[in-house]
Amino acid sequence: MFNTVLIANRGEIALRVIRTCRRLGIRTVAVYSDADAQAAHVKAADTAVHLGPAQASESYLRIDKVIAAAKTTGAEAIHPGYGFLSENADFSAACESEGIVFLGPGAEAIRTMGDKITAKNAVSQRGVPLVPGTKDAAMSNESLVTAADDIGFPVLIKPSAGGGGKGMHAVFEPSELATALDTARREAASSFGDDTLFLERLVATPRHIEVQIMADAHGNVIHLGERECSLQRRHQKVIEEAPSALLDEATRARIGQAACETAKSVGYRGAGTVEFIVGADRPDEFFFMEMNTRLQVEHPVTEEVTGIDLVELQLRVGAGEELPLSQDDITMTGHSIEARIYAEDPSRGFLPTGGRALDVVFPEGEGIRIDAGLDAGQTIASDYDPMIAKLIVHAPDRAAAIARLDAALAASAVPGIVTNIDFLRTLMGLDEVVSGNLDTSLIDRLGEDQLAHAPGDLDRQLAATAVLVTGGRAGTELTGALTAAHLPQNSATASAWGRPSAWRTSRPDFRPSVALTSGGENVDVEAQVDDVTIDDDGLWHLTIDGVQTTARVFSDARDRSIWVSSDRGVFVFTRSQADTSLTPGLDGAEVLAPMPGSVVAVRVESGDHVDQGDPIVVVEAMKMEHVLTAPAAGIVTVTAVQGAQVGLDEVLATVVDEAAAEAADSAAADTAN
Repeated sequence: MFNTVLIANRGEIALRVIRTCRRLGIRTVAVYSDADAQAAHVKAADTAVHLGPAQASESYLRIDKVIAAAKTTGAEAIHPGYGFLSENADFSAACESEGIVFLGPGAEAIRTMGDKITAKNAVSQRGVPLVPGTKDAAMSNESLVTAADDIGFPVLIKPSAGGGGKGMHAVFEPSELATALDTARREAASSFGDDTLFLERLVATPRHIEVQIMADAHGNVIHLGERECSLQRRHQKVIEEAPSALLDEATRARIGQAACETAKSVGYRGAGTVEFIVGADRPDEFFFMEMNTRLQVEHPVTEEVTGIDLVELQLRVGAGEELPLSQDDITMTGHSIEARIYAEDPSRGFLPTGGRALDVVFPEGEGIRIDAGLDAGQTIASDYDPMIAKLIVHAPDRAAAIARLDAALAASAVPGIVTNIDFLRTLMGLDEVVSGNLDTSLIDRLGEDQLAHAPGDLDRQLAATAVLVTGGRAGTELTGALTAAHLPQNSATASAWGRPSAWRTSRPDFRPSVALTSGGENVDVEAQVDDVTIDDDGLWHLTIDGVQTTARVFSDARDRSIWVSSDRGVFVFTRSQADTSLTPGLDGAEVLAPMPGSVVAVRVESGDHVDQGDPIVVVEAMKMEHVLTAPAAGIVTVTAVQGAQVGLDEVLATVVDEAAAEAADSAAADTAN
């Protein structure tokens, strides 16, 4: 076994690897960028090496810097985690040439499986079923258009060099194909440095089922069961579970064997995942999609149902040991579900949010596991993937696992950052999800009311109460968790209880009004607050208008926000400012940046007439292009500059009514004369 292992990654996966290494007595080396200098994984490792700036291209993706860090610290092996260099064949080859063990497959296996066309050609030789599609590499757009007629619509455009939904586009009509191919090539080139595309027939009501495999250098290959990964938004997984409720035992055995044959087709070594697409109407029929040549984000659900530490197996296989398990040793017990907690806003199309975590609150208890890499006070920036944590539960059956997951999510909060926690609870409560009737487009079909989670009267009253009992300092002067220390014991509205953790009004008719903003709407909140008690751990116990409730409350003076977290959800309110307009775009309809990113294209010029829905600016963030359109018809004024970095809600263009624009021009001309 190794003495020292370097983890070429960040966040929760780096911490996950560190935990197993520590248990096995292996010294760990972390690497970090400027943005991660105070990150949890840096503090947890035995040694940490600085790689460079926040941009991944200058830090986590620099093969030379990672190799140098391993050599400097005496690391005998490198664990790549997932993302970054984990599926980079050149990185695997560089490790081998430097005498460092890459805890993953060899470079040739990565190259073969990293190109979806060569991967399909390889697995077809082992009898693994494939979806009908193109097989030739480097086909031109014209050739792909011709091939689509033979495949039959609808078709799915996929980049040959990568995954994660980037560059993927479903096309239902021939007339849409040419434009979609242009967009997919740009996204593929930006994300993977390779714009090669291929086409597949789009399977109706598809379910995404993948199989975990493990292989050693002695020719042994086993599978550890399947995972259901059909709940996705924008082709990115949100919920994963093991086992799948769709497969019967016969299909489970066949799909597991197909996964093992896939690994054997390239002489695979280490942990890998073989992804299949299964039609919900034909659950006994599955097709190979791709192989991920690394440990997956969702590997914990497999660990929970099998009781096997996959990172430990990676380390043992990498050290040259034979697999300590045979296929007959693998059994699955109970049911496990993983929920990915993202810094994103479901009500805004799941766009990344970012911000500074005022606190990080996750529950503990039987059957609950948290894999997280974020500490209180840490900032989520746009440089990396917006995933904050993974909440994993394990229970005797699927129904019990869903109930446990809901309770655990209800007890989770990351105030200061808009997350998808409340959406996850809504999603897992849908009849289709509870019954197991899933498919990969289920989330895309949800209505706005199912994506947004609006606060109720009690939540508004809680925020107003926070302003009241802190003497007006919440949302203006205080930042962080609001505790008993923030209660003004000598204020005119507080009675002397003799306890520093309690507050009570001395006037039964005391109904203050507090001006707040929620979801862009101004509200004046009135509440009869009877009493407030705050526990030592910061939990508020309140009686408001005769209703007893509990919550945690946080304040951020920087943006005048108040965050309320309870079992009803996490809600953010803003203290209104009388002298500041809270309605943007009074002088025109504004086109705002939906997230931090860079402007990759400006489609119009100032002075142009645009109709509602016309493309104005294209912003790239998280390796995805987002086309921003005109919110109304009129004359556009563009402030965005191609290549510029933009922040959240930065004004990129303004569209004004044509008549108003002409009147303004006329007034300006009169003034000049």
